[in-house]
Amino acid sequence: MRTSEFQRAVADEFGAAYGATVVRDVVLDALADRTAQEALDAGEDPRRVWEALCAAMDVPRDRWYGVGRLDPRR
Repeated sequence: MRTSEFQRAVADEFGAAYGATVVRDVVLDALADRTAQEALDAGEDPRRVWEALCAAMDVPRDRWYGVGRLDPRR
């Protein structure tokens, strides 16, 4: 997962405004008590950050994988 895919996944799952708040404010135990933004800024893999965020926010597992990708061009 790329950072841009992470950002799309967050916006799709939580909405743009609330998603920005979640990334900035929710402290994630799985990421050494950092927020998603702090973890990304420290170079953490966006997929790992996404999965930690999903777990913390009780996102159903079927929405964890494959999100954030653009639809292929036709």
